[in-house]
Amino acid sequence: MTAAAVQVIDLLGEGPIRYTDAWERQRDLVARRQRDEIPDTLLLLEHTPTVTYGKAADRSNLLLDPAEYERRGIDLIGTDRGGDVTYHGPGQLVGYPILHLGEGRRDLHRYVRLLESVLIAVSDRMGVEGASRASWHAGVWVGDGYLAALGVRVARWVTHHGFALNVTDAVRAGFETIVPCGVAGKRIVTISELARRPVSVPEAAEAVKQTFVDSFDDAGDSAV
Repeated sequence: MTAAAVQVIDLLGEGPIRYTDAWERQRDLVARRQRDEIPDTLLLLEHTPTVTYGKAADRSNLLLDPAEYERRGIDLIGTDRGGDVTYHGPGQLVGYPILHLGEGRRDLHRYVRLLESVLIAVSDRMGVEGASRASWHAGVWVGDGYLAALGVRVARWVTHHGFALNVTDAVRAGFETIVPCGVAGKRIVTISELARRPVSVPEAAEAVKQTFVDSFDDAGDSAV
């Protein structure tokens, strides 16, 4: 396949999507990227209320029992990504980058740093001051406020899973049912709170699209 810009598949118009449905679509895209049938791809969407946990997660960070999650309408799903426990739901922009880390790009730590850089730039663009990395955990933070989570996996040097950016205050309630990413004592913050204005998920998605495509292209020459 000849080099091409990252393609963006925006599913926000479909409304919140169940995690399992999006995971199946993601796996199909990963397989197609491994076969070099499609270019690097970014999948953008919102999820219905879901708590996920990674392969090595500490399940004591789930604050409810499975029956209570079900009663509250929150799906509880174990995944094959890295990372601990996190929440997805309406008001949060989820991005699944499906990228081939070819020669010169096979550095998972560099990939994670570049994802963080994209989300920091997006936050700044949306009017958030002080978004940065933190020494205690991956992701994007503003002080001790957790703004964006990361959890990634690579198979045959194709990335999947990705990031979750908290956009509206509606997302907060779901986080009260977990210890987010196993980091106790930190609060959940949102773009809307920190920008001091209502920011919609589609508005945040437009900022992510532009910044992400500029940062990740088939040339692989973006700096962290």
